[in-house]
Amino acid sequence: MPDSQPGQPDDHAADTAGGPGSGALTLRGARLADGRVVDVRLCDGRIEAVGTAGSLASPGARLDLRGHLLLPAPAEPHAHGDTALTADRAGPASGRPEDIQRRATEAALLQLGHGATAVRSHVRIGGVQGLAALEAVLRAGRALRGLVELSVVAVPRLLTGAAGADNLSMLRDAVKAGADAVGGCPDLDPDPSGYAEAVLAVAAEHGCPVDLHTDGGDPARLARFAALAGGLRQEVAIGPCAGLARLPAEATARVADRLAAAGVTVTCLPQGACADAADRGTTPVRLLREAGVRVAAGSGALRDPANPVGRGDPLEAAYLLASQAGLDPADAYATVSAGARHVLGLPEVRVEAGFPAELLAVRGDGVAGALSQAYSRIVVHRGRVVARTSAVREYGDPPGGHGPGLPRQGRPESTGGP
Repeated sequence: MPDSQPGQPDDHAADTAGGPGSGALTLRGARLADGRVVDVRLCDGRIEAVGTAGSLASPGARLDLRGHLLLPAPAEPHAHGDTALTADRAGPASGRPEDIQRRATEAALLQLGHGATAVRSHVRIGGVQGLAALEAVLRAGRALRGLVELSVVAVPRLLTGAAGADNLSMLRDAVKAGADAVGGCPDLDPDPSGYAEAVLAVAAEHGCPVDLHTDGGDPARLARFAALAGGLRQEVAIGPCAGLARLPAEATARVADRLAAAGVTVTCLPQGACADAADRGTTPVRLLREAGVRVAAGSGALRDPANPVGRGDPLEAAYLLASQAGLDPADAYATVSAGARHVLGLPEVRVEAGFPAELLAVRGDGVAGALSQAYSRIVVHRGRVVARTSAVREYGDPPGGHGPGLPRQGRPESTGGP
């Protein structure tokens, strides 16, 4: 179905589908990445059945996905909801909890519209604000439940020496308050290795994941970190590690081998660095993947001072990895879907019966086309359509009115303009 055609008559029925347990939703005529055209029935938040197009009964709501590619939904492993959408503000962004909650909510919904049904937000703690920003983002997550899963990483500035003692205590309080993971930027601490060790200790104590910002330019420090992280049962992620690209190839390869052996995921930021990343270079994604390191891709800043044009779009991150880092389009998309979901501790998604109904439908007939022209999107979370973005492309008539049959939306009153 070309972009210029209106939706099928029964598309609206999908919007009546509620959350898990409310009934079935059948996605009809969707194309999968392997080229098959199928119907997919969703029920109770999971994929109940997948069959050839027209083969599945549709007892509940229906959604016509002819002309769409159906993919596992992406996730966002590295956002900054507390500082998002502040690039155009004069002076410092408001630190009032209600303003932080509003920004975090708007940012999560923007990323949901792009397709991310789960978002991890890194939130600073400490200073005069204490845990206020973290608590505000947690409230945003509770309010958005059922639309998008918003989790929070507690990010203290300093953790070592006398200056870091209070923050270390606050990091433990943040976990008790509901933070899903612990993190921060060791590179900003006078003792980077001590900072990382403190975070890993808190994670081991509370059984929570670790997600650290680091440039990764010190191979000895990364090797020590990998040795410590390898003994942790929880998921450990670091990024963006653009500094690895500045090291001699042999040193980078040795570090990559150690990270792979320790099971550490590297989260790159193809769309630009965030405020806590000192380097804006390019993460050596292909080298890491060849060494067996799991790589995820995040968005980083979303229109804040660190990146005033940041889009927070997972498909753009995958596009950049395919166009600039040399990844195959399917591998590039995997960094924002399977790789990102792994960082967040979420179950795998496949378009197969029994898997979670976390899906993204994009106009196109293949992954490469979807990354190139990802205009129209339909997002499914827990078996329910939670976001739609529709794009209509129209053209004016050429002089003389003898056009080559260009797509039109069909407005009778139009006499020459789109």
